[in-house]
Amino acid sequence: MGRLVAQAERRQYSHREILEVMAGLMLAMLTSMISTSVVGTALPTIVGELGGQDQYSWVASATMLTMTVSTPLWGKLSDLFGRKLLFQTSLALFVAASLAAGLSQDMGQLIAARAVQGLGVGGLSALSQVILGDIVSPRERGRYSGYMGAVFGLSTVAGPLLGGFIVDTDWLGWRWCFYVVVPFAAVAFFVIQKFLKIEHVRRDTTVDIWGAFTITASASALMLLLTLGGQEFEWNSFWTYALAAISLLMLALAVLAEQKSRDPILPPRLFRNPTFVLTSIASLLVGMAMFGAMIYLPQYLQIVKGLSPTNSGLMTLPMVVALFLSGVISGKIVTKTGKWKIFPVAGLLIVAIGLFLLSRLHVDSSEWLIGFDVAVLGIGLGLSMQMLILAAQNASEPRDMASTTSGVSFFRSLGGAVGVAAFGAILTNRLKDEMARMLQAAGINLPAGGTPKLGSPEAIQHLAEPVKGIVLESFTRGLETVFLVGVPIAVLGFVATLFLKELPLRTNQPVAAPQTLTKDDMVLAGLLLELIAQRVENTNGHPSALLSAVARMAPPDERPERERARSVAHDVLRPTSRALIAQAAPPEKERVTL
Repeated sequence: MGRLVAQAERRQYSHREILEVMAGLMLAMLTSMISTSVVGTALPTIVGELGGQDQYSWVASATMLTMTVSTPLWGKLSDLFGRKLLFQTSLALFVAASLAAGLSQDMGQLIAARAVQGLGVGGLSALSQVILGDIVSPRERGRYSGYMGAVFGLSTVAGPLLGGFIVDTDWLGWRWCFYVVVPFAAVAFFVIQKFLKIEHVRRDTTVDIWGAFTITASASALMLLLTLGGQEFEWNSFWTYALAAISLLMLALAVLAEQKSRDPILPPRLFRNPTFVLTSIASLLVGMAMFGAMIYLPQYLQIVKGLSPTNSGLMTLPMVVALFLSGVISGKIVTKTGKWKIFPVAGLLIVAIGLFLLSRLHVDSSEWLIGFDVAVLGIGLGLSMQMLILAAQNASEPRDMASTTSGVSFFRSLGGAVGVAAFGAILTNRLKDEMARMLQAAGINLPAGGTPKLGSPEAIQHLAEPVKGIVLESFTRGLETVFLVGVPIAVLGFVATLFLKELPLRTNQPVAAPQTLTKDDMVLAGLLLELIAQRVENTNGHPSALLSAVARMAPPDERPERERARSVAHDVLRPTSRALIAQAAPPEKERVTL
């Protein structure tokens, strides 16, 4: 019956059609993710023109904040209004915000535009995975998910590379960091419009306004605390405790709201699914390790090794190539064998090894060694990132596809925010301590404020010795600590994946074509399914062959047989019944008498 509902609600896509749709999804993801990283290289130039040095961190933080808090909302809204419409809406929002960012005349306008950009990026990153889950069965999804992971890795390199090129080109200027993504986003919009022919299944559902408010408020307070703590205010301050209290209070209210809501954004039943819980924990830890490494690796390359932004981007190409190859190859193996657990398990372990190798880098490390280390990290990320989403989707019920996907994406983004903030605090404190100690040991008098203020990577390279050597060595030791802290985080993710249960990957193989059934047959089948659904829902819980047979149609989990059977009756049998009857006897259009 699960196959019947799949056929009643959506069409079957050929390999070529899937690739056509994925071209639009990947192009949209690439442009949106590049927009979040391209600004890093251009930010000193932007601040120099617009002013507002005290608002420097907000240009990057605003996007990450809105991207993270909006991710679960997009998944729920797509259930209400359709995947295609919401994906195109988020793409249009992203384009409009990109144009506004390029036209900004002061830092306030730029920060506001970047915040709206984050809303669009949150929708694109979540819905691209949801749409892929809609059009491809879990068994076949592995061969395509590697491409999505590679796009994510490519954007982390292409962003700084593109930003450095634009800033260094006199006839373009920093505003083109935002304009350049608009044509690609427009192409992605029309590709999706032409090739994505997905039926919107109308669901009897409502908007969980209170849940949306409390989840957003809790995540926003936490993101503000992590982003601004240690920079705009001290960690031991009123603002730290106030934001932490607001986040915890809103989290408690969100739990209550989701338990009471008829159609919650993050249904509590998801957290009774061990696979969702474990993949969310692993994704949170992967996000911490991945973003921490990707954000601070360029600092090592530009400050310690003295590379330009363009060359530092090129040095991360081994990671992207390794991520792409490992993701694609593992995906094809999963499609062929149906076995997936080994890849996230091995991937998280390799991520830990890669971070340990990066922690061993020093001032004189060769570029070949750096390339090898980042390639190891790329292999681990390629094996684990998309497989975690695949595992969560495979264990979810059809009605929870969007909530599951956006939930896992939300925890990965949240992990990234935590990682960036935590690793930044570690680097700042270690750098400050090492510089103070080494300057004092060298007999160099410190300024009144303590350690000297450091300028751009180029300015650091022009420092006189022995100050330059002290600064480079301090950075090296600080980054060593950052990467070392990432090792146990990745190991915890590895432990979480060990406990994953390797459920068989579902398939959506088509059954006999509906054209072979007469309209009377369709009505009869629909009425029979409705009768079965009623019998299951009205059962008194005693052992029943019918109850057992229907329960086996649900994904294996820890729920009682009766509850699993009822979910199948509600989500599969009854919608299929209505679809068959509507197809056989569509309601007559009302006649209008003129």
